Amino acid sequence: MTMGDKFTYHDGWLYAEDVAIEDLARDHGTPLYVYSKNHLESQFAILRKALQEIDPLICFAVKSNTSAGIINVFAHLGAGADIVSAGELYRSKRAGIPPSQMVFAGVGKTEKEIEYALREEILSFTVESEPELERINDCAGRLGRTGRIDIRVNPDVDPKTHKYTSTGKRENKFGIDLERAALAYQQAASLPHLEVAGLHMHIGSPVMSVQPYREALEKVVPFCRELKKHYPTFRHLDIGGGLGIPYSPEQKPFAMEEYAKTVIEAVDGLGLKILLEPGRFLTGNGGILVTQVQYLKSNPFKKFVVIDAAINDLIRPAFYEAYHHVLPVRETRDTRFGDLVGPICESGDFLAQDRDLPAVDPGEHLAVLGAGAYGFSMASQYNSRGRPAEILVSGNQAEVIRERETWGDLVRGEHIPAWTNGNG
Repeated sequence: MTMGDKFTYHDGWLYAEDVAIEDLARDHGTPLYVYSKNHLESQFAILRKALQEIDPLICFAVKSNTSAGIINVFAHLGAGADIVSAGELYRSKRAGIPPSQMVFAGVGKTEKEIEYALREEILSFTVESEPELERINDCAGRLGRTGRIDIRVNPDVDPKTHKYTSTGKRENKFGIDLERAALAYQQAASLPHLEVAGLHMHIGSPVMSVQPYREALEKVVPFCRELKKHYPTFRHLDIGGGLGIPYSPEQKPFAMEEYAKTVIEAVDGLGLKILLEPGRFLTGNGGILVTQVQYLKSNPFKKFVVIDAAINDLIRPAFYEAYHHVLPVRETRDTRFGDLVGPICESGDFLAQDRDLPAVDPGEHLAVLGAGAYGFSMASQYNSRGRPAEILVSGNQAEVIRERETWGDLVRGEHIPAWTNGNG
């Protein structure tokens, strides 16, 4: 459970498990995402073992990494899926996760998405508002189905993370506050095509302290006991995800034993199936972004290492002010203080700022760690840059699980109207 524990040096070169990163960069080009299958499996095993006493359904948060090859690893481990769109439902089913093990979250579900999920018979909808209850009921009625729902309760707990990734505070857009939740459940029970299945909570991400979870459970579990008394179909509690990972060598790993003890004690005797939705914890330190240095540039104020990766490949540093550790692919202890920047035409195009960076030359490669979650899944084609290829490594095997986008991929689906020739 250490930072990038499957990415280590052998004879002065960085490896993913038993595969040399330099070989992958040479064969497949850069920027390049590389993942360790062993890390994904190890993280899943750590979580499952810690919580084995309550045997939870672990639903992989697909938004963290949408690649079929990654989702399939968790499908084979028996995971469910936490999805937030019809597209993620389609991806997850295609990658081997049965819809009966999927929970569908998100504040803006459309009728089309809801009907698709109803036809696929997903496990439950995570309902974010009272109007959504009405919409799911109407859709289910038209299809002759029953919509199983978990109301997302906002416990008003501060997870002490970035303001963009805090989801369980009173002012956030997610969920229904505890004061209104009882009435929302009454409304759900009164609608003929809904079934009250459970309760959902989520406080944010990445959370490195167990205390916010403890506070949230102290608020939510007593409410669940009351709901069980009134709704015989109420059978599970989804405690969300958000488990943090160390992004720098100085950070300590998430306190899994303390977290497991907290959860197990909180739900003791509750008699509900427990669900949880980890994403980053499973994949974050199982992936790196490999990039090639293009230029070394300096001015009287700063030094810049210009690389071929950019914010369209990994937006977390610019968007969340996130730290990602950077290693040289060819080992060196020499450093160069400055910024690690990409070719995008934005001043915010950086992957590291004001840091001691590995002192490498143009043509050499760097590895940006902690890129397995919210890396490729948040990538774009900004500046008409095709998205990187993705490689999954298992032992000494390496497989392309997503091909690098071509110029043709950039314009696929685009059409020039005939009337733009001036005759229209």
